[in-house]
Parts: sequence; C-alpha cells; structure tokens
Amino acid sequence: MSQEEKQELNEEEVQTEETTEVETPEVVEEEPIAEPTCEELLAASEDKFLRTHAEFENIKKRLEREKYDAIDYSQEKFAKDLLTTLDSLDAALKIEDETQFAQLKEGMQLTYDSLIKAFEKHNINRVDHDGGFDPEKHEAVMQVPSDDHEDNDVVQVLQQGYQYRTRVLRPSLVSICKKIK
Repeated sequence: MSQEEKQELNEEEVQTEETTEVETPEVVEEEPIAEPTCEELLAASEDKFLRTHAEFENIKKRLEREKYDAIDYSQEKFAKDLLTTLDSLDAALKIEDETQFAQLKEGMQLTYDSLIKAFEKHNINRVDHDGGFDPEKHEAVMQVPSDDHEDNDVVQVLQQGYQYRTRVLRPSLVSICKKIK
C-alpha cells in the first residue's frame, strides 16, 4: 500500500467514525417568560385608550364637517334645475319688437311650466284646494256669500300656496264661502 492509499483509508475511517458518533444535544435552559407588571399593563391600556379616543374624536369632527357641508350644499340640485328657467326669463326680457308679444306669451308659459316641473322634481307641490278650507294649508283673507258652495268651502284662490313634502312653505290665500242664514 502506498502512502496515499493509507492516507485515504485513514480519512475514510475518520469519516465513518464521525458519522457513527451520535451527538447529544446540549440542554439549554430557557428562561421563564416574564409576566408584565401591573404598571406595564396599565401603561399599555392607557396608551390604547388614548389612541382610540383620539381616533373617535377625529371621526366625530369629520362627520360634523361632512354634515355641515351637506346642509350648505343641499340646494345645489334645485338651483341647477332653476337655471334653465332663469335663462328663459332672461331671453324674454331681451325681446324689444312689439310684434313678438305672442311669442313672449308662449315663452312665458313654457318658462312657467319649466318652473313647475323643477318644483315637482324636488317635491315642491301646490297646496290642494279640494276638500274645503284647511287652516294648516290655507289662510282665509275674506268671506263671500255663495249659494253654489257649502260653508267654509274655498271659493277663490287669491295666491297659490306651496308645500315641500308635507311642510307648508306658504299657505294659499283664499276667500271662503260664508252661508247667509
């Protein structure tokens, strides 16, 4: 055997000895996990409370700001719908030729219809006069005798009243029947 072969055999023996040896793991003692102290728990809870409270206050301020913005701009759609009517009235005021009065009257009727349509779109309706006098929706400005109507019936509407949904914006000014006895 040559020197090199002997050396290779020795290396193989060392490798086999290393592989046959069973290593025993070192036992590492773990330190017990320290429980947080009362002061640490209190500080953590206080921090969590302060952060939550600050977040709540920020949300409250944002919602308040959004509420006022909604109130301030609530009439925006209504105003946009009235712009067409305003344009029609502006065009009518520019008419100078006396022969165009028939067109002016037609234009005024279209403008009036456009305005009523815009009101209805936004739940603004005329006060109903059927069913007699209603003190919540009508204001009687005079009483007239009439054989054609019952007592307290609306005889004539002097000024139209309007209501928004169920609230009266302006009561109708009416004359009512007063039966002569």
